[in-house]
Amino acid sequence: MYTISKDADVIVIQSDTSRIEILPGCGAILNKWEVNIHGKKMNVIDGYDSIEDFEQNCESKGFRSSKLSPYVCRIPDNGKYIYGNKEYQIGKFDLNGSSLHGLIYNMPFEVSFEETTEDTAMVALSYYYDGWDPGYPFPYFIEVIYYLLANNTVKVCTNIINEHSTTIPIADGWHPYFNLGKPVDELYLEMASDVMVVFDDRLIPTGALKPEARFEFLHSLEGLELDNCFLLRNPLLGPACSLVNTEDKIALTVTPDEFYQYLQLYTPSHRNSIAIENLTSAPNAFNNQMGLILLPAEDQFQLTTTYQVVPWT
Repeated sequence: MYTISKDADVIVIQSDTSRIEILPGCGAILNKWEVNIHGKKMNVIDGYDSIEDFEQNCESKGFRSSKLSPYVCRIPDNGKYIYGNKEYQIGKFDLNGSSLHGLIYNMPFEVSFEETTEDTAMVALSYYYDGWDPGYPFPYFIEVIYYLLANNTVKVCTNIINEHSTTIPIADGWHPYFNLGKPVDELYLEMASDVMVVFDDRLIPTGALKPEARFEFLHSLEGLELDNCFLLRNPLLGPACSLVNTEDKIALTVTPDEFYQYLQLYTPSHRNSIAIENLTSAPNAFNNQMGLILLPAEDQFQLTTTYQVVPWT
């Protein structure tokens, strides 16, 4: 049985085995995801303690669960880029000289649709960006749809419609932090990639790629400090990424569609969770064009990623 309950601040979608909590006024973030596995309840999302915690600490806590749009990760030189032979400067949050994580990560979304059936429940949340940042004067409509499915599965779909009169540059991503009941150093990771994006000392791509195959097979995260971007294998023959708690025999699988070409991994200093970020582009795509989407006027596209928590054997 699936149910949806909501008030002005929190939306809860629940089944017999899973429960997700969404904060529409806080960038439509997925703040909790509780699953029943091996007879125990577990929250696998490292979110915020409250709405006040989000409002005060979103940036300082690493943009947990934030929607990344219209660009992902970093743009250097305080957000400068050239598009159509014109220079723009974008961004509302800068760190060490780079603009971070887009414009809508803390904007209020509205519930546009909801539905429950015997097999699923879904809620759609939308936001209209009207071009309020002079550095990105390109209006677009974005809708984030959360599906709660059977077998501890969450599907996240994103619809984007260009409301500008000409083609616009855009990228999309999500910045969730996952916890499987153990510190990061006790977890393992496997990924469908053997290629990593080369960064400079500002964590900006140089334009080069290099071989990196250590996560092709299950690899311990003990002692690894990650803030790296990987190019995913296409087509995928299974999940793009699996995070595994081998002791408790729990795995999280991440399966994006073909539009999410990149996966960013980040281990925060507290090492209680790991960010696994599905991205349509590499960082600084407005300048380096690595995965940049050029969306024609009045056109739209849809992106989907599926997450599942399963027993690991």
